[in-house]
Amino acid sequence: MDDKFFFGIALGMIGGAVLATNSAKTRQLVKDGQAEVSKKVEEMTKPKKQASKK
Repeated sequence: MDDKFFFGIALGMIGGAVLATNSAKTRQLVKDGQAEVSKKVEEMTKPKKQASKK
């Protein structure tokens, strides 16, 4: 039964990835999310960089 469960999860992940890559709206949401995350990471690392320069 465990094999069927993991096979189902893998199949669902692959199916979801295929649907997401074919959707322009989903791709745009992913790009926006990545940009937002990278912006927040940059903001979080700025104080550390400035402190290390001193």
